Amino acid sequence: MPSTLFILNDPPYGTERCYNALRLANALRKADVSGSVSVFLMADAVAAAKTGQRTPDGYYNMERMLARLIAAGGEVLLCGTCMDARGISDDDVLQGARRSTMDELAAATVAAEKVLVF
Repeated sequence: MPSTLFILNDPPYGTERCYNALRLANALRKADVSGSVSVFLMADAVAAAKTGQRTPDGYYNMERMLARLIAAGGEVLLCGTCMDARGISDDDVLQGARRSTMDELAAATVAAEKVLVF
């Protein structure tokens, strides 16, 4: 089973790096349902998994994009240290995403066939 790990660092809004990474992650899940896709959010990217995001009509929404990935069987992990630094608690993140560690990221990186950093 091919596996792809995405590591996102940028804030969810202001640049389109997270947006483009999640577009690709969702496209990969759709193209190869037997493959695994994991997204690790670190630094300012952890805010992408915050619940209750309200974006203008016609504008992309990180929460919905991550929820779509989770619903399709993708995995969303957040750097716990990065969450703490930004005052984001486990209760603040969307259902299906979870706090993680650098040790878990290291293991996922070793196990992945492809690692894409945005």
